[in-house]
Amino acid sequence: QVQLVESGGGLVQAEGSLRLSCAASGRTFSGHAMAWFRQAPGKEREFVATISGSGGGTFYADSVVGRFTISRDNAKNTVYLQMNSLNPEDTAVYYCAASSTRTIATIQRHYDYWGQGTQVTVSS
Repeated sequence: QVQLVESGGGLVQAEGSLRLSCAASGRTFSGHAMAWFRQAPGKEREFVATISGSGGGTFYADSVVGRFTISRDNAKNTVYLQMNSLNPEDTAVYYCAASSTRTIATIQRHYDYWGQGTQVTVSS
């Protein structure tokens, strides 16, 4: 059974940093695109960042460019999201997602597997 388990969320003050991790089990996602999405209270889930199977290609939402960095360690079957200069608008549940394909995309239906999410709360 495929599982994606996020960790690293928590409460942080504005301008602080957090590093989220997403560990996959049940199959290897080496070579497959992975992504992070988030859902703020009362809002729809939105794209944050995606990374290609090799790690050589990345793409970010405009709202996080220059502040967030997505990376992966295929040997550990894990993807990361380094979040710097956090602000209260970044408060959300962050979800990890994995695709069955190599190509990156910003749309949710491109991703076949999802984690349960980890809460990130940024206080002002």
